Amino acid sequence: MSTLRRARYQFRAHPLTLDAVIAVAVLLCMISSAFAAPDGDHGVDWGARPPNALSLLLMVLAAAALVLRRRSALAVLAATGTFALVECVTGDPRAPVAMTTVIALYTVASTTDRATTWRVGLLTMTVLTVAAMAAGPLPWYAQENLALVAWTGIGATAGDAVRSHRAFVQAIRERAERAERTREEEARRRVAEERLRIARELHDVVAHHIALVNVQAGVVAHVMDRRPDQAKEALAHVREASRSALDELRATVGLLRQSDDPAAPTEPASGLGRLDELAGTFRNAGLPVQVARADQGTELPAAVDLAAYRIVQEALTNAQKHAGTGAKAEVSVVRVGPNIEVSVLDDGAGATGATGTGGGHGLLGMRERVTALGGTLTTGPRYGGGFRVHAILPVQTRAGAERKPV
Repeated sequence: MSTLRRARYQFRAHPLTLDAVIAVAVLLCMISSAFAAPDGDHGVDWGARPPNALSLLLMVLAAAALVLRRRSALAVLAATGTFALVECVTGDPRAPVAMTTVIALYTVASTTDRATTWRVGLLTMTVLTVAAMAAGPLPWYAQENLALVAWTGIGATAGDAVRSHRAFVQAIRERAERAERTREEEARRRVAEERLRIARELHDVVAHHIALVNVQAGVVAHVMDRRPDQAKEALAHVREASRSALDELRATVGLLRQSDDPAAPTEPASGLGRLDELAGTFRNAGLPVQVARADQGTELPAAVDLAAYRIVQEALTNAQKHAGTGAKAEVSVVRVGPNIEVSVLDDGAGATGATGTGGGHGLLGMRERVTALGGTLTTGPRYGGGFRVHAILPVQTRAGAERKPV
C-alpha cells in the first residue's frame, strides 16, 4: 500500500509522466487489438489480418498526442480526431485509432464546461460516424461504425461526470474554508467584545472608588490638625472605599482565571438593589444624593441591572469630580412601559466643563453599555447649570445580550 501511495504522489507531482505512461498503455492496447480478429474459427485469431503501415503510423501518432492532453486538450482532440478520421476512411482492416479520440474527448469534458462538452462531443461523434458510414470500406450499418457513437458518448459523459464531481468537492472545500474563516472572525470579534467589556468594568470600578478615596484624602489633609475626629471618619471612608475597590477588582479578575485556579473571593453582583448603598458612599464623600425610584420592584435581567448600576455610578463619580463644591445630585429610576429609565442630574456650576467634553472613557463606556442592550443614552448640560445623564434600557434584552455580571 505504501508503494502505491508513493507512486500516486509521484504521478501527481509529475502529470506529464503519468500521461506518457497512459499513452504507451493505449498504444499497446491499440496494436494488440489491431492484430486480433475476434471472429476466427477458433475464437480470437491473432495475426490473421495485420494492419497496414499507415494504420500503425496513425496509432503511434495518436498515442503520442495523448502525452500533451492536459496542456492543450482541444488541440489534442483535434489531432486524434483527424488521425481517427483518416483511419475510418482508409483502414481495411480498421485499427482502433478512435480509442485515442475517446480519451482526448474525456479530457476536454473533464476540464471545460458542459456547453463546450456538448458542442465538441456532438461534432466529434457526427464527423467520425458519418465519415465511417459514407466513405469507409465497411457497410454503413457495420457494428464498427455504430460503435463510434457509443464510445464517443461514453467518453464525453464520463469526463462531464468527473468535472461535476471535482466541482462538487471544490465547492465543499471552499464552503469549509469559509466556515473556518467565519469561525475565526467570530472568535476574534468575541475576544474583542470581551476585552472591551472587561475594560469598561475596570474603568467603572477604579474611577468610582479612586475618586472617593481622592475626595476623602483631601478631607483628611484639610482637617487633620484641627479636627482629628473628622479626619478619622474620613480615613474610615477611605479604607471602606479601597476595600470595595479591591473586592470588585478581585471579582473582575476572577473571571479571567483558568478553571483549575483557586476561586477568587467575590462580593454580591452590582445592581440597582445596591443603589442606596452606592448613594451612601457619595454622601459620605460630601456629595448630597437623593434617590427616587418608581420601578415597582421590576426584576431586571442581569445585564440590564448591571448596566443601570454602572451608569449611575459613573454619572455620580463625574458629578463628584467635576460639579464643584456645594453641588447636589438626584437619581431616579422609573419603569415606563417595556423600558426602565435611569436619570442622574446635578446642579454643579462646573458641569459644563470636563464632564461633558472631557477625554475620559466614562461617557463612552456608558454609551457602549446602553447600545449593546438596545437602549438609548442622552447626556449633556442642563439649562441653568448642571449636567444630565438619561438612559433608556429595555427590560427584555435581545437574545444573547445578557451576560453574567462581574
